[in-house]
Amino acid sequence: MASRTATELVHPDRGELRFTDVAAALSDPVRLAIVARLAQVAPDGELACGTFALPVSKSTQSGHFRTLREAGVIRQRDEGTRRLNRLRRDDLDALFPGLLDLAIAQGHRELSSWSAAEDARADAPAGGRTR
Repeated sequence: MASRTATELVHPDRGELRFTDVAAALSDPVRLAIVARLAQVAPDGELACGTFALPVSKSTQSGHFRTLREAGVIRQRDEGTRRLNRLRRDDLDALFPGLLDLAIAQGHRELSSWSAAEDARADAPAGGRTR
C-alpha cells in the first residue's frame, strides 16, 4: 500500500468562491452523487473517500474530489491514512442560496439511477441473454 505524502490541501476562502467554478464542479453526475452522499450525513459529518461506491476508478474518483475541493464545494482533511470530506454548506448557502439543495436533489437522482441499473444487472440471467 502506497503511503500518502504530506501535502497541504488548498481550499479557497469563502470570499474566493466563484459561481462559475462551483457550477462547473457540480456539472458532473459523479460529483453530484458525491455531494448527495455527503448531504446524507449530519450537517458537519465527514465521510472518507474510500466509503463512496462510485462507478469510476480510484484515480478518477480522486480527481472528482479534487475538483470539488478546489471549487469550494467540499472541505477535506487528512486523518491518518484517510482523507475525510464534508460539504461547505454554510459557505455555499450564504453565497449561492438554493444551489446546493438543487445539486443534492439531482445527485440523489443519480444515485437512484445507479442503484436501479445495478439491480437490473443483478437480476439479468447469466450471459446477459434471454430466450
